[in-house]
Amino acid sequence: MSAQSPIRPQQHQFLHSLVQVSRFTGVLAVLALTACTGGNPDSAFELYLQRLSGALSVEAPAIAAPSIAPLPAVRDLQLEIPGSAIDVLDFLALSGCELQVTVGKRNSSLGRLARDSQRLLLELEYLRLAPACIAYLREQGEPALAATLEKARIQKRDQLPALIFNATLGGEEYRQFWKAPAQAGSYPANTSSAVITGLQQVNDHARRWLSGDFSADNLAFELRLSEVLAGDGGALRQALANQAGALQAANHMLARRMERGPLCAPPLRPASADILDNVVRKFFVAGTQPRAAQLNRRYHELLPAVAGLEEVLFDALPPAYRAWQQQRDADLARWALAPRKHVLQLQAVQEPCVTGERLAR
Repeated sequence: MSAQSPIRPQQHQFLHSLVQVSRFTGVLAVLALTACTGGNPDSAFELYLQRLSGALSVEAPAIAAPSIAPLPAVRDLQLEIPGSAIDVLDFLALSGCELQVTVGKRNSSLGRLARDSQRLLLELEYLRLAPACIAYLREQGEPALAATLEKARIQKRDQLPALIFNATLGGEEYRQFWKAPAQAGSYPANTSSAVITGLQQVNDHARRWLSGDFSADNLAFELRLSEVLAGDGGALRQALANQAGALQAANHMLARRMERGPLCAPPLRPASADILDNVVRKFFVAGTQPRAAQLNRRYHELLPAVAGLEEVLFDALPPAYRAWQQQRDADLARWALAPRKHVLQLQAVQEPCVTGERLAR
């Protein structure tokens, strides 16, 4: 049989299939491929590159995932919170005030060593209870003590954005959120909405506190932080980086093939064009694109929930965090576009064949 044959009419399914990633046949193929690759989602890219190499007669390059910018060191993220006059105030001086207990907890040895989230909650408690105590002390003829508490109240109100940052974006839970897992597992199929809810509720708390409503449910806030800690920001970054690296290798192969000239020279259609069609449909569209669609969806769910708090606390963000944030957002936006860019590369390689098909009609 000849290696080339006249271009026959097609149904334009190839280009259309590049963006139809959720068909039943595609799902079945993904399940089959996953079973064959040991459950590692990145193995689907290795298989695609292997088959693409054969279809294009181009050697497959090694996959090099883009580097992922690490979070700055803890010391570069923690904002310094100066103390106030009440840090040495004898809590007995506040007899008759509900605030007395709060000041006692704050000035205890445990209070001085409290985690940032606990310190935030103590300061919120102070801001909530201070006005009533200040008014009471003035009524009792203690203007100096009332003035001390008022000065501390104003200072803590001004420090609130920094206190919230230290307890959230600069804290251990959010650092863990951005940590890449040791194994990809079935990500992102194993994600849940709990982290999204947790992030959004932390954001809501922060907005409310900054607007002057200092009430807080301590246990509920700590639970929200624990949900953030279990989140998948690091897994998302790692998965998108790996995907971008694999598709960059595929794009390199396509560029090498295009250097040899058009894939099709109308009116002839080489058998390699049909082989490429089959490889792309089976190993790219069905093999990798369903997961790419899941990653894209997770990216658009997760990032706004994180960015919401960053926007609320923008003026308090330390320089190191802002620089990392800008790099993170630029990387994620670029990596998320990798499948679309690969589709454009595939279309460029196939265009002479599609054009020849139209001319043959």
